[in-house]
Amino acid sequence: MPGWTSGIAMAATALAFCSGSALAQQDTGPFTAAQAAQGHTDYSTACAACHQENLSGGGEAPSLAGGNFVKSWGGRSTRELYDYLRSTMPLGKGGSLSDQTYQNILAFLLEANGATAGGKPFTAETDVKIGNVANGQMPGGLARRGEPTQLARSGLTVAGQVPHYTPVTDAMLNHPAEGDWLMFRRNYQGWSFSPLKQIDAGNVRNLQLKWAWAMNEGGANEVTPIVHQGIMFLSNTDNIVQALDAKTGKLIWENRIGPKSPYLYGGNRSLALYQDKVFVATTDAHLVALDARSGKLAWNVAISGKGHSQTGGVMVIHGKVLVGLTGCSAYAAEKCAITAYDADTGAQDWRFSTIALKGTPGGDTWNGLDDLYRAGGEAWIAGTYDPDLNLTYWGVAQAKPWMRASRGTGNGAALYTSSTLALDPDTGKLKWYYSHSPGESLDLDEVFERVLIDHGAQKTVMTIGKAGILWKLDRSNGKFLDYKETVLQNVFVHIDPKTGVPTYRDDIANGKTNEWIQSCPSEEGGHNWTATSYYAPSDLLIIPLSQSCDELNGHDVELKAGSGGIAAAVRVYEMPGTNGNMGKLAAYDTRTMKEVWSFQQRAPFLTAVLSTAGGIAFVGDYDRSFKAVDVKSGKTLWETQLGTTVQGYPVSFSIDGKQYIAVTTGLGGGSPENMPNVILTEVHRPDNGQALYVFALPDGK
Repeated sequence: MPGWTSGIAMAATALAFCSGSALAQQDTGPFTAAQAAQGHTDYSTACAACHQENLSGGGEAPSLAGGNFVKSWGGRSTRELYDYLRSTMPLGKGGSLSDQTYQNILAFLLEANGATAGGKPFTAETDVKIGNVANGQMPGGLARRGEPTQLARSGLTVAGQVPHYTPVTDAMLNHPAEGDWLMFRRNYQGWSFSPLKQIDAGNVRNLQLKWAWAMNEGGANEVTPIVHQGIMFLSNTDNIVQALDAKTGKLIWENRIGPKSPYLYGGNRSLALYQDKVFVATTDAHLVALDARSGKLAWNVAISGKGHSQTGGVMVIHGKVLVGLTGCSAYAAEKCAITAYDADTGAQDWRFSTIALKGTPGGDTWNGLDDLYRAGGEAWIAGTYDPDLNLTYWGVAQAKPWMRASRGTGNGAALYTSSTLALDPDTGKLKWYYSHSPGESLDLDEVFERVLIDHGAQKTVMTIGKAGILWKLDRSNGKFLDYKETVLQNVFVHIDPKTGVPTYRDDIANGKTNEWIQSCPSEEGGHNWTATSYYAPSDLLIIPLSQSCDELNGHDVELKAGSGGIAAAVRVYEMPGTNGNMGKLAAYDTRTMKEVWSFQQRAPFLTAVLSTAGGIAFVGDYDRSFKAVDVKSGKTLWETQLGTTVQGYPVSFSIDGKQYIAVTTGLGGGSPENMPNVILTEVHRPDNGQALYVFALPDGK
């Protein structure tokens, strides 16, 4: 077994061993009130970006307070917890804080779990059984913290007017102009392909920076610049929307919608345009419409109640704005859903629950769990659409908690998690579904992009998820057609070639809580949110892949409202056979499913792939590199280094006959960033530098 790198649990949640301490119950904790107060400040600085101010967790960061924390740590010692924090936290930067800071933070964690301050400060030598001083009952003042905070300046902070704006019609969305990039992956089919060919394999080496735009810091930056007739609409972290002249970078208007976004999990992947409006789904789960000409607020509606979020972007079909939901890991009555709203008024049109409840189709796939304890099923990547079939295709994330032993679903499929959904966009009616990994148990979900590709009369939908398996389905009826393994996977011992139904390893299918289970790929996934590109001229799907493995340890979970969550600890290691290369870029013939070319590199890719009719594919990585490769061979043709990790969704557009390439840099983004944070210790990148870069050939060429 390769050497372990611990710490991806992103919190003090579990260890591979238990303390032998057997200490008596204590009335006071091994820390002082002043130390816990300072620890609260230190926690806010070093930990709250992932775990929230109220310690509730979010995304892949578990809760650090409450009954589930005590279930994991109550029988262990403060010395173990201190050693764990000091060696692994902050994520990827274990040991980077002072010893005193770690001690202060631990004192605060104990206080936040109901421990009472005593007369002696906590030190590195303190060794007390946590369950003897803490009961998991958070003080009321702390429990009320953690609500989204508003921006210091909000609303229309820069006034301006887009000149000669042409409303975006259904016809434009169905057949976008060559020079525009009107939606998430440019067209309804999700190709991430531009028909522009001024920049080609012969001249791409001459690319130069034309302009750059500093973006808002703090919050995950994973955006798609949207371009219509020379105007760029850009979403920044903290739910800030801007309109810029795409030729010069001049700001036209800015609306600071707010609230502030959590650092690692607050990404907003795409805006949408329709008629005279810009639509954005905010990180506090609101859907907002702005006037595209002026940036003024048209309407603002809540997608769900408090505690949820939205990161995947939106799409517009037939005058309806479709949006998914995330932040559904806790046990609650409200479930994740895909919802449609009237583009003119914001009125809700339909809502499809991604969690099947008792008495509904698929409701018998949760092993009899009460509806309250059915969690997960986030739809955090915007879908695609087939106008001929009038069907929209969405992926659904895994059930929560991550491991089936923790959530109690047994071998049930837990529909509609880890599935592809085909919905009627006018009514929200489910036409078909396909469950890719029934009973998924290792955070290897299938929520990502659905790409629509035709081979003659054969209409297919293709997708790839964290298990690194490229799936091909008939998009008219959901019938399984084919699959291809793209990276090392040892989760499934068999995939039925006729049905696509996978068979799990016995230790996964029958895993128990508090036991480590190893898997390749890791929760980073063989593939994650960094989208594929379909290069139509050669029928190639170009896929950014990641290579790492991990072990998961599922925890016991309290069955009560507000509990749940991911309920697991993780430790990561390099994937065998890769020579330490976390990144792989590969092209697959979508008809035969054969790999045409691939190359590997140490740093994983953190952008989607953009391919163009010029025979080039663009992609960026964790180590600040942005490159162009030949779509026929994968050979690198041009490369430059930017300010920090190149992250987001590159696009191409044209103005006055000139082709441009735009890409963003950023931080945050969950496990695709967290895994290299731990493994790539030799890579040093700035922890700021979120920006937009726009490239083109020299003038006159």
